[in-house]
Amino acid sequence: MEHYKTITELHERSGYPSPEHPMISLLTCQELSTCSWGESKLTADFYMIALKKIKSGTFLYGKTKYDHDNGSMSFVKPRQVLEINNVELSEKAFVIYVHEDYLLGHPMHDEIKKYGYFDYEINEALHLSPNEELIMWELYEKIGVEYRNNQDEFSKDIILAHLDSILKYAQRFYKRQFINRTQLSGGTVSRFQKILRTYFESGKIQQFGLPSVHAIASELHTSARYLSDLLKQETGKTALEHIHIFLIDEAKNLLLGTDNTIAETAYQLGFENPPYFSRLFKKEVGLTPVEFRLKG
Repeated sequence: MEHYKTITELHERSGYPSPEHPMISLLTCQELSTCSWGESKLTADFYMIALKKIKSGTFLYGKTKYDHDNGSMSFVKPRQVLEINNVELSEKAFVIYVHEDYLLGHPMHDEIKKYGYFDYEINEALHLSPNEELIMWELYEKIGVEYRNNQDEFSKDIILAHLDSILKYAQRFYKRQFINRTQLSGGTVSRFQKILRTYFESGKIQQFGLPSVHAIASELHTSARYLSDLLKQETGKTALEHIHIFLIDEAKNLLLGTDNTIAETAYQLGFENPPYFSRLFKKEVGLTPVEFRLKG
């Protein structure tokens, strides 16, 4: 697997002209051109933001290959495994590479890590409407004006301000995407609950402990971050909060329906640490397990 420490290395290996700046690069791929990094998996020390419509070839990160029939954006963080093979585009595309060191000393260094879609899988790409696509292209061109002119002490702040706008618009458009797919997200909520119920009733919770968000997301063929963001948009609660609510509901039944001790109840629900179970119960219910049992 190739690992690129610098953007210049990637340009040289891919046959692209040298970047205007060693820490940031803009590439515009024209219609029917081939944009590829070869035929091997790779990682890099920089972020990648891409807007594309793929005619043929593969674009893969995470676990799932996606067929990009429509305009879509993908966001790849440093050291995430990526594979691009002989991609032929049906329309022009852009790619922005930003080395993580370019963000040092700037608020964007921390801000960019707050955008959860950098942890999504490729099948969870952002699908844009024509108007949304136009907004992204306008911001890309504004970055290009600063990038290709003689850069001065203001250039970096201006470039990063436009980049921040791209990321904020992406956040807004993802929320729109969640809302527009309410039927799909509603189905995801139901399947999420069914997986939890099956896990509990099968006895796996005693055998393997508390179910993880990653494990459930894997069964739903999605990433943990995308699942949590989707559930948050649909229900107001994250995937982990849904797991906790499910377990606390089961705990209430056990506390009122059995004579098990608090510790035994905790172990039955997959908690290895009874005090943690008691703290979580108090947080969710407002009463300790003992208080709840006495009140019931």
